[in-house]
Formats: sequence, C-alpha cells, structure tokens
Amino acid sequence: MAQPQVNVHHLHPRLLSGPVSLLVVGCGGTGSAFTSTLPYLHQAMRALGHPGGLRVTVADGDVVSESNIVRQPFSIHQVGKNKAVELVTGINRWWGLNWSAHPHYLTVKDHLDFDIVVGCVDTRAARAMLAKTTNASAAVRYWLDAGNGPDFGQIILGEPQVAIKPNALRLPTVAELLPETVDESIVDTTPSCSAFEALTRQAPGTNHVIAQHMFFLLGQLFRLGQLDHHGLFLNLASGIVQPIPVDPKQWELMMTSVPAPKRRGKMNRPSTTRPRATRRRAAHR
Repeated sequence: MAQPQVNVHHLHPRLLSGPVSLLVVGCGGTGSAFTSTLPYLHQAMRALGHPGGLRVTVADGDVVSESNIVRQPFSIHQVGKNKAVELVTGINRWWGLNWSAHPHYLTVKDHLDFDIVVGCVDTRAARAMLAKTTNASAAVRYWLDAGNGPDFGQIILGEPQVAIKPNALRLPTVAELLPETVDESIVDTTPSCSAFEALTRQAPGTNHVIAQHMFFLLGQLFRLGQLDHHGLFLNLASGIVQPIPVDPKQWELMMTSVPAPKRRGKMNRPSTTRPRATRRRAAHR
C-alpha cells in the first residue's frame, strides 16, 4: 500500500551562510525560559558545522517584580531592574557570549532586521504588532510564536509573506491560522501581580514545557535542515501533544473551523470541529 505523501519544509539557505540573527520579544515566563535554552542551540549548531551559530537580541521594556522571581529566572536582588538586560547579562557572563538586550517595548515603528523573530508576548495587541512588523520586513524569514494558558498552549513557526517567493509552500503564521490571537477587540485576561495568584492560575512548569518544545522545534530545523510539522498544540493536563503538519489541507481546515472570537460583552460557544486539545487558545506567556 502506498504511503501518504508528507510535505516537508526546508530551512532557508540564507540561514546556513553565516550567523543567524534571532530576536526574542518578551522575557516573562516563556520568553525567559526559552532564551535560557538558546546557548545550547548555539553550541549544537556550531558543533554540527554551522558557520556562526546564533546572534541573539532580547527585547522587553518590563522590569523585574517580586512576583516574577517565583516563576522566572530572576532573584530578589534584580527587582526593579530591566528584565532583558538582567537576563542577557547573566547569559553572557555564564556562557562567554556577547548577545544583546533591547530594554524597551517594540512598536510598529521598529524595523526588524532579524532572520528569526520569536514572540513570547502576553497580549493580542503585542502579537498583532509582531504580525505587522514581521510582515513589513524583508529580512525576517521566520516568526515563531508561543502562547499559553494555565495548562495548555500552542507553538507556531510561520513565514511572513514578504520574504517568501511566490508559489512556494509558505508556512502560515499564527496570525493566519489563529486570527483570534491577534484580534485586539477580544478582552485579554490581565496577568496577576500576586505570586500566589499566578501559581494558582497557572500550573508550575507550563512555561518551561512550552519553551522546551520551541527549543526542540528550532533544533530539529537546524539539525535536519527540514521539518514535516511547524508547530503544535499542547494540553498539559491530559498529556496530549498535537502537531501541526506542513499540509495546506490541514491549514485550510484550521482557518475555516475557527469559532467566532469573543467580543467585549458577548459570549461565544467553543468550536466543535476541532479536538479538545486545539480549542483552548491563549495569548499569555
């Protein structure tokens, strides 16, 4: 019996010709955990013969609060200091690197001159901003987005349209597959300022599990030079991991089965056309 055809996405050749510039936007729970994995990816790429590895920049205008130190890699001595600066300074000292911090929030006016942009943001407005800025840049080859809730989340690696040749099998971005995640009319849940409330609202380790899946996805892309899936949905409570294949038919199904987003003051029922693991979306870190 003939095996079903599997589509494969191949790594952009540009990312094999020199150092790969990577921007992490947001270094809260998921962003800080993910950034902490990047030195391992950098070393692995160099060991496999990559000419330069990673050149990382971390952007965040937020400062460390006392509640942050419960779930993020900061200490009480860093409270009040910029997250991006503190995180990158620690990584550089430990690993002997020279990565950069951008201690400001990005806006639609910022020009993104990076090969890969990784979004670990906690609002739909911030994700919508990344959708606009990545699409406006001819340099950005990939936009990796992560979102999570108390015990579930999603990861999607997409290719902004402007950088892709016509007729290529382009990986759609999170803004295309899950348009509700960039819909600014939907009310976002405000992140808790209390360490106790943060822990009771989110299972310990959720951010780290999401970050490790992000790390593995990029690791496979650079190790193998190709992917047959470009994202996944995770339901950590049930242990279900559902990949998003490189498959235009699956993409079309996802785009057409998305339920109407919840508007301010209105309720909507969850979609019944997708497995449970794919129904609960989040725009939180």
